[in-house]
Amino acid sequence: MFANFNDDIWDEYQWEAHLNEIAKQNTQLRRFIAPDASDSNPRWLTLLRENSDEWEAVDAFIEEELQLDDPYFEDDESDESKLDDFLWDEWEDEEPPIDEEDDFDAGEEWKELSNDFALSGNGSIEMLDIYNHSRELAVIILQWIEYSNPRFLNKDCTDFVGKVLQIGAKIAGGYGFGFEREFLGGNIAYTKKALYCANDGLTILQRDLKDTSLITRKQYLHFHERLFTLRNDIGIYIQELREQFYTSL
Repeated sequence: MFANFNDDIWDEYQWEAHLNEIAKQNTQLRRFIAPDASDSNPRWLTLLRENSDEWEAVDAFIEEELQLDDPYFEDDESDESKLDDFLWDEWEDEEPPIDEEDDFDAGEEWKELSNDFALSGNGSIEMLDIYNHSRELAVIILQWIEYSNPRFLNKDCTDFVGKVLQIGAKIAGGYGFGFEREFLGGNIAYTKKALYCANDGLTILQRDLKDTSLITRKQYLHFHERLFTLRNDIGIYIQELREQFYTSL
């Protein structure tokens, strides 16, 4: 199905078809690695108990999601290796070598505060606003869950938490593709999954959690404002990636 990957540059829709196929194949892998996913305890709750705080739980969730969603190519091991280089560079402990002659690394610290720098080959996902905001929101939601006692939460609550946590994981997965045109379509397709998760989270919040005993009015308004803003920012980010893809033709 993907034998012609090297012959043409895929757009977001071709990548989306590939990622959806891989997601189907990874269902059994998820059940093996995270068997509690289909039981009473969602995976994020297990990670919350296994880590020292909410930030560590969120990062552990993101890392696990990236491993489970690795969009490998069955047909060509060289493709898999090439793509893995893009996907995991951001998660290496060692910093890349610095080219002192590169304008991006000339020492102007203000550059590192911009999304333009985050989207460059010299940037880092930690500089990407929507990723940072998604992690912050996930931590806030986990703190709410802990205060509410997770053992007594219903399916709507656990689904809501899961969708919010997946936003950051999907953004990270997209960022891992990089911004070269060859893989930019994959970045867009993967980031769209973050948008879908944000939309699903908003739907659950508005339809199923609003005006229930599980969430106060103040909490609802705060969660809604942050999630609504994040959803819109992800949409803008996707449009920027699309412009970059098509203007590089």
